[in-house]
Amino acid sequence: MGGIEIQHAYSLDGHSDADVLLHAITDALLGAAALGDIGELFPDTLEENKGRDSADMLKRAAVRISENGYRIINLDCIVFAQQPKLSPHKRRIAVRIAEILEIEPDQVGVKAKTGEGVGSIGRHEAMMAQCVALLYRPERQS
Repeated sequence: MGGIEIQHAYSLDGHSDADVLLHAITDALLGAAALGDIGELFPDTLEENKGRDSADMLKRAAVRISENGYRIINLDCIVFAQQPKLSPHKRRIAVRIAEILEIEPDQVGVKAKTGEGVGSIGRHEAMMAQCVALLYRPERQS
């Protein structure tokens, strides 16, 4: 989760390594720069993406936005999960995300919300993440 290992009885299942937070950040960065989405860059129909490291996907998205003249100002991330409790891990997650993106940890906000026992998140059936990315692109010189 967020590029770090968190020991817990539950695990995530997905085509890649299923790091829901890194996927949300990847989509937020690509979307903010109008460069598509994670499924376009790493389709789950390709065998090479099975088990792919989400940190690698995030790094590649960051390279793409940089090549298009953008730089990251900050990220505001929310993880929705009943378990595990993420508060003790939020700082480590922010530091790891910052390492992956080569930005400062204070540019990465990480929040955690539970489902309070309601819905698929509250019943431990699902986990979800959202991210808003603020990018900056200096004016291009003609």
